[in-house]
Amino acid sequence: MDRDLLEQGLSELPLYTYVYIDPKQLEFSERIRYICKAECPMYGKTWACPPAVGEVDECARKCLSYEHCLMIGTITEIEDIYSMEAALASRPEHEKITNEIRDLMRQQGVEPYILSTEACAICERCAFLDGLPCRLPGRMHPCVESHGINLIPTLEENGLDFQYGDNIVTWYSLLFFNE
Repeated sequence: MDRDLLEQGLSELPLYTYVYIDPKQLEFSERIRYICKAECPMYGKTWACPPAVGEVDECARKCLSYEHCLMIGTITEIEDIYSMEAALASRPEHEKITNEIRDLMRQQGVEPYILSTEACAICERCAFLDGLPCRLPGRMHPCVESHGINLIPTLEENGLDFQYGDNIVTWYSLLFFNE
């Protein structure tokens, strides 16, 4: 893959940041998965969430099977940071940018494995609930946390923050790839 060509495309997108990381930098934790199970209303309801994505060790093996990872971040200002509805309403723009980067990579013959912000809201009703395969596996991106990834240490290692202040929502995606 021509990284210069990719970076030219990245520079044209409204990204807050992007950084190449070694997948081995990532911290995989059962504790993060427990938070999914205990607190997320989407647990067990989509192909993008546990338990459908597999056990944490399986997810870690899949991520670590890639040589490289591009971590991208976007930030969005909203009116009220305490409004979950307003925060979640800013997510589709991040997903759109993630998909644009996926397309830039595909144009160079690279098929990334993507973790993003989704509990997957593409279909009105997920096929997982009916015991059927995902209808749109090429468009569905499991969320970072579904794989048990604690992103905070990786952000800190790269001089990045997860929160940037009042009324700012931060979204991150991980695009794993081999060259």
